[in-house]
Amino acid sequence: MKKLSILVLFAFVCQLSAQDNNRVITTAVPFLTIAADARSAGMADMGVATSADAFSQQWNPAKFAFAERKMGIGVSYTPYLESIITDISLLNATFHNKIDDQSAFGIGIRYFTLGEIELRQFANDPGTIAKPNELALDGSYSRKLSETFSMSVGGRYIRSNLRLPQDNNVDSQAASSFAVDVSGFYRSREKAYNSFDGRWRAGFNFSNLGGKIQYDAGGQENFLPANLAAGFGFDFILDQDNVVGITTQFNKLLVPTPQDFNGDGVLDRADNDEYQAIGFFEGIGKSFGDAPDGFGEELKEFTWALGAEYTYQDSFMIRTGYFNESEEKGSRKYFTLGAGFAFKSAQIDLSYLFSTSQVRNPLENTLRFSLTFSLGEEYFND
Repeated sequence: MKKLSILVLFAFVCQLSAQDNNRVITTAVPFLTIAADARSAGMADMGVATSADAFSQQWNPAKFAFAERKMGIGVSYTPYLESIITDISLLNATFHNKIDDQSAFGIGIRYFTLGEIELRQFANDPGTIAKPNELALDGSYSRKLSETFSMSVGGRYIRSNLRLPQDNNVDSQAASSFAVDVSGFYRSREKAYNSFDGRWRAGFNFSNLGGKIQYDAGGQENFLPANLAAGFGFDFILDQDNVVGITTQFNKLLVPTPQDFNGDGVLDRADNDEYQAIGFFEGIGKSFGDAPDGFGEELKEFTWALGAEYTYQDSFMIRTGYFNESEEKGSRKYFTLGAGFAFKSAQIDLSYLFSTSQVRNPLENTLRFSLTFSLGEEYFND
């Protein structure tokens, strides 16, 4: 039986490492922001403007309308904090189906397990076993509005069971919430340039838009990780066998910045109470202009990533990317590498992360992998 300390659990819930600056934005259910598939992870956790694949449900389900096969199935496994404990992981499964040439639907499930925790009040107690976990169930519908642009709407049920029993007679209770996604994807027609053909890509996704989640009746309400992702890319189609795709992506949490509301120079409980009183819709509006240090700090709340993918004969892929976040807002900085191998209808992808920050990344030195199956008739989107 694995044992997990309460401190490790607390570290995950906070998600971000300790910072001297208390204006780091934290949310509930941060597992929703973890890249669940190895292809996106190999390009520095981006997927809003990459080409369609079976894992588009997390990044931009509008891409399903441009899928090249009728059906796609994806499964992935991501170890988390592997250097500390071996039973924390994210499991992900997705399925999409093209209804016709213009529309598609997708469903997905993400399950985050934090292993087993043995709770004791005293050293000689027999102990109580708790198994905290979190779950998200997704569904989406996407449709082409033109030959080059599609949009999607999606819904998500979120269940977070992180409460720990106080004694053997008390059962832990799970918190739950609902959220919606609204996304769009643009893919241009293939165009001939001087020595190669090319295709532009762009996308956006407003994700996890929903009410706050609450673990205790009358207790603190926590923001969901509502997020705006936007990106664009270009495919260098060198010939029928060789394609190089370059993509960039920007992210902004649609969550207000913690504030010193009473002006006493510290963020205390009174400030937290006022912060928690901010509603979901109000919080989205505030998130674009409430940074105490003005526009400069607001820009620091954006993360950016740059990635590349080389494909040979649609059967072998090499990927790399770099992710950057301000040191005052979490300090996540890392390079990634990835590879993919396809044979007939199956494809396996691998990724690896190298942190370049002084703050330890929970996924550092972790090998992630995913498996994809593309089935059914082919669709040609050119």
